[in-house]
Amino acid sequence: MILLLMAVVSPVTFAQFDGYNWKGGVQFNYLYPTTELTSDKFSFLGRGFINKELNKYLELELGFGFGRYLMTDELTGYPNVDRVESTIIPIDLRLKYTPFHDKNVNPYVYAGFGLLRYYVTWGSSSYNPEGENTPGPFAGAFENGWTGFPTAGIGSEFRIANGVFLDLTAGYSYYLSDMVNNVKWGDLQDGAINAGLGLTFTGPADADDDLDGLMTSYEETIGTDPLNPDTDGDGLKDGEEVKKYNTNPLAADSDNDGLNDGEEVLKYKTNPVNPDTDGDGLKDGEEVQKYNTDPLNPDTDGDGLNDGSEVSIHKTNPLKSDTDGDGLSDGDEVNKYKTNPLKADTDGGSVNDGIEVGRGTNPLDASDDVEKKKEMQVGEVLILEGINFETNSSSITSESEEILMKSLEYINAHPDESYEISGHTDSRGTRAKNMKLSEDRATSVMNWLISHGVSSSRLKAIGYGPDNPIAPNDTPENMYKNRRIEFKRVK
Repeated sequence: MILLLMAVVSPVTFAQFDGYNWKGGVQFNYLYPTTELTSDKFSFLGRGFINKELNKYLELELGFGFGRYLMTDELTGYPNVDRVESTIIPIDLRLKYTPFHDKNVNPYVYAGFGLLRYYVTWGSSSYNPEGENTPGPFAGAFENGWTGFPTAGIGSEFRIANGVFLDLTAGYSYYLSDMVNNVKWGDLQDGAINAGLGLTFTGPADADDDLDGLMTSYEETIGTDPLNPDTDGDGLKDGEEVKKYNTNPLAADSDNDGLNDGEEVLKYKTNPVNPDTDGDGLKDGEEVQKYNTDPLNPDTDGDGLNDGSEVSIHKTNPLKSDTDGDGLSDGDEVNKYKTNPLKADTDGGSVNDGIEVGRGTNPLDASDDVEKKKEMQVGEVLILEGINFETNSSSITSESEEILMKSLEYINAHPDESYEISGHTDSRGTRAKNMKLSEDRATSVMNWLISHGVSSSRLKAIGYGPDNPIAPNDTPENMYKNRRIEFKRVK
């Protein structure tokens, strides 16, 4: 019957039924005496109790009762006896086990031990046990005393209002005395089967069973799972999300930036309620997972352009401050010089933007890329800026050929002149290595000119290594200036 009622009353909504700390209530029990006499009369027990929650599954209950224990005596043969009645006053202590919790139903089993005070009255309409034939409904008290009793049973509480529960219970108490009914016959001790109905009242009922920092009642209100400390599985406890970070404990990624809240707080230190922590125009998840930029720094490469504008507007590399390798940062190209940060030589005049800015020519005007002279004087030196070689090699890059072509035009226009082609390096590496490298590079330029028709008798290649710097070797820009090819008119 109890299981059927549980199925009818209880909706399928799981939440805590515990956390009350203390509760109390009253029960009315129908008793069915188990004795030598006939149990055909109505017996009852009223019981009051207080209950202390020990933990999530165990409760300790102290009960006090008062009842009547009535039977018909068809065994002893006393004449005109129509009933035997005992007044019972039990005091019991029960340990209750609640195997699972639902917010509307709380089934339990219990076991315990108690003390019973009993008073036996032999009732008759005309019989007096003293031998006097006097009328009266109760003829006198025969037996009274104390006895112990173990008790066990099952039951369930059903929520009917906030803090009020209907209690159904059934159990058995086995009295350790055979004289509760004033009859001792054989080995059968007295006892009673009970079936009861009661009301239970709780005090303030709340708990934090999953230890997430939120009480059960509040979790029920906001929809989180009171049995799971991290409802959305993002690595943060529900209480931390609500009280500390203001994130949504029902959504793993509160700001929808591609990173779950736990990763943002614990790993990346980003703001879990702001999809773009550094305000650079890229979501934190894009920065971490797609572009490998720093979600806490709007300008990861420090070039003067924020990561979002590099990705979406300028198409430059947000991890490289000089995307085109021309010696100018992307930010300077965009904001200061208006050059193209994706093209090393914006004006296409054969000299890259960094060299032009360094020497004072206009990187947006191709006409000033190669200095034009009508005639070089003997001993005059011309620096061929923009002649580049492969790293640690004397191989001329294809981009350098435009400058060499203009040099070739001048040489061909002055057939009576002869030139020394000198190579120079910065101070990095050993002097011997730099001397060799500078000579090889000067020779490569000479051979290029010879291959384009210049007489070898007009040209001489020499390497000076790091010996003739035109700037201190203290910055990348100055070292770039020192790595150069010079033409010197010797005749």
